[in-house]
Amino acid sequence: MGNKMWAGRFTKETDERVNDFNSSISFDARMYKQDIEGSIAHATMLGECGINSAEDTEKIVSGLRGILADIESGALQFDPTAEDIHMFNEAVLTERIGDAGKRLHTARSRNDQVALDIRMYLRDEIPVIKSQIAELIETLIRLAGKNLTTVMPGYTHLQRAQPITFAHHLMAYVQMLLRDLGRLNDTYKRTNIMPLGSAALASTTYPINRQRVCELLGFDEITQNSLDGVSDRDFCIELASALSMLMMHLSRFSEEIVLWCSWEFKFIELDDAYATGSSIMPQKKNPDITELIRGKTGRVYGDLTTLLTMMKGLSLAYNKDMQEDKEAIFDAIDTAKLCLTTFIPMIDTMKVIPENMRNAAAKGFINATDCADYLVKKGLPFRQAYKITGTLVHICIEKDLTLETLPIADYKEVCEVFDEDVFEAISLDTCVMQRKVRGGPAPESVKAQIEYSEKALEALR
Repeated sequence: MGNKMWAGRFTKETDERVNDFNSSISFDARMYKQDIEGSIAHATMLGECGINSAEDTEKIVSGLRGILADIESGALQFDPTAEDIHMFNEAVLTERIGDAGKRLHTARSRNDQVALDIRMYLRDEIPVIKSQIAELIETLIRLAGKNLTTVMPGYTHLQRAQPITFAHHLMAYVQMLLRDLGRLNDTYKRTNIMPLGSAALASTTYPINRQRVCELLGFDEITQNSLDGVSDRDFCIELASALSMLMMHLSRFSEEIVLWCSWEFKFIELDDAYATGSSIMPQKKNPDITELIRGKTGRVYGDLTTLLTMMKGLSLAYNKDMQEDKEAIFDAIDTAKLCLTTFIPMIDTMKVIPENMRNAAAKGFINATDCADYLVKKGLPFRQAYKITGTLVHICIEKDLTLETLPIADYKEVCEVFDEDVFEAISLDTCVMQRKVRGGPAPESVKAQIEYSEKALEALR
């Protein structure tokens, strides 16, 4: 019991089952670097403020740097019986430098210490995820640039709707990912706020310099209320929310990959290195990566729900419930990074099959809107043109023809306004090339989207 910080208050040893239940070192050990860096800054400030002697400060800082070096070299292993990474580092420090190590925790609580560590950890992880998203955006832009004239059907309700290009389709995902980057940037701003000095909940009577610690650790500002400083986990929830939306976008894309590489579509073929086979069916080539991403999306949603539920009933300030923040947010981060790590090269190496895309676009009357627009340009009201075109589609279905193969005589029988130039107006290339509206699928429009996205990406990095 003597090794517990609260040992003076208690007369009985803590039950081992309670120790195991209470321990968090199995998952918070990953914050060892942030914990040590935060402690070095805190110790430096205590020395500068005259709260600790210069000699003790030098011992503490040197000792902490030695612990960090030994952990990273593998010379020092984490003690699985330690309560958490904070107590582990402090215990090792005291063992190495003696009583000076016991002065490190002056004017600090584990409440503000853990709030600092988790902010620092997330602050380090967000740029890593951002760089992965940026790499995926660059991959999609390159692929779009190669497929500006690759015609494919656009869908609504998973029914062929209107002709677009593969480049146009890819750039839709680029816009989603750019928004993901923007959300991560916003999250970073609210994460990069320094809580140390809040202590347990009511700050401290020691004349500390919070701003100095803020500067040493590279934070933008300090928290403005000590109660909020130790009990805020909004930044964890916000990151989990941003990652959930990222995963939702990856999952939507994954669903399309699953469809596209099926024999029913066969718009793309995955590289052998990013597909799997069957244990019994030798012909199979399965898109397991995309299926796993769809499944893991639910896992990240679960992490977000965990964090929201954990916080919803907590009175101020710190409560032990908040220890559950780490496993949830760590899992969300790990899962998103893992999915991006495999998704990016899968997209980069997949084979596009333009002829199959075009063949699909040639079916399903996806140029019907253009046929109606042809009549509107000849002076008919759109609703009348819409009805006429619907009649033509019905005739085509009865005769097993398409709008392209329906004889002009049949067109004129329905409406005299039609002439031979209708076939040019409803050709797939015309349908796509004439959609030059900003944001549309025409090659020149998609080129503008690419240029815009490249500039947006540079600004969001």
